[in-house]
Amino acid sequence: MAAEGEEAAEDLIEILEASSMPIDLARYVNHVRDPAAGAIATFEGATRDTFEGKRVLELRYEAYVPMALRRLRAICSGARAAWPLRRLAVAHRLGTVPVGEASVFVAASAVHRKDALEACRFLIDEVKASVPIWKKEVYANGEVWKENKEFLQRRNALASSSCCCATKVRMDGDDDGRSGADEEKVPAV
Repeated sequence: MAAEGEEAAEDLIEILEASSMPIDLARYVNHVRDPAAGAIATFEGATRDTFEGKRVLELRYEAYVPMALRRLRAICSGARAAWPLRRLAVAHRLGTVPVGEASVFVAASAVHRKDALEACRFLIDEVKASVPIWKKEVYANGEVWKENKEFLQRRNALASSSCCCATKVRMDGDDDGRSGADEEKVPAV
């Protein structure tokens, strides 16, 4: 288990190495429990049994752990800057996650429910959009590496902005009138 580094003492951030043990949800809820908190908001992302009509057997996760932990710390710091929060907890499993089990769990506590709920949503959306954790869906008839919708939206937003890298990445099928001679082609997913 890779654990927190220098983040706020109120934050519990973990990337859980491959194991057959499910995430201990109560551990993270108990961590964010605080006498001054009137609200605890949580999100549990679990492996579902079907995707687009295909039977899912399991999910498999891999990560670049040092970068994932840095990104998670930054996300928690961003949440703290945006909302008056008491405590935060974020956990993500690596390895195989069977159907019905949690792969990711986030929790936020605050004095008021609105702050806890908004921070919780921000945390999970940012985890899916920017943390270097990769997911493979294993089906009864094959498997495929998947990109999160939030990641694709973020990438497309950056590609259409004036970001320094915007002109270097283009999706196959993009027809914006540019020649594309110096661009890296990225296959559409």
